[in-house]
Amino acid sequence: MVTHLSNLVVFMKKTMIINNEAGLHTRAALQIVEVAQHASHGVWVSKEDQRADATSVIDLLTLYCPKGSEVTLEIDHCHDNHIFEEIVSRIENGFGEE
Repeated sequence: MVTHLSNLVVFMKKTMIINNEAGLHTRAALQIVEVAQHASHGVWVSKEDQRADATSVIDLLTLYCPKGSEVTLEIDHCHDNHIFEEIVSRIENGFGEE
């Protein structure tokens, strides 16, 4: 579910640029979902004022993130730090497409 940001509490967050040519397309979104589904708590991707559940391909695609888009990854709990780091790595490495 994509929601508008308000007074939300998160444990960790990082803002990054989508740098692969195709942007956050279906295969790239599936990579995020594949990792996020192993989290014990919430994992979110935000763009501007919209926040998407990182376990949902549809939610991620709804954000519409072409190359150059600024997105923020957030997690709700410290137990999911390894999930956070893996998703950051995939985004920063262009989802292995470049």
